[in-house]
Amino acid sequence: MTTSSTTVVPSEPMQQLLLMIVQTLVDDSDAVEVDCIEDEEATTLNLRVAWADTGKVIGKQGRTARSIRTIMSAAGMKLHRRYSLNILQEGDKSHI
Repeated sequence: MTTSSTTVVPSEPMQQLLLMIVQTLVDDSDAVEVDCIEDEEATTLNLRVAWADTGKVIGKQGRTARSIRTIMSAAGMKLHRRYSLNILQEGDKSHI
């Protein structure tokens, strides 16, 4: 009996999930980028979108961003990992 062991990086499914959600929300889906910073206890996902699409990702009073963070938190429970999301504008180093 042989088993094939594939190592799944915990951040990979979350990056794909975040990309899928955000690319459906924005107009310029090619400008969406996700960078991952892993730590021992948590993973930070830095989401970079075009300047014109920042409002679409944040939403009115931050509701869309809060909903994305809630989905990430729920999915993170399954992976036994804590995730945080920083939303960056294209060409900007500061986070929202």
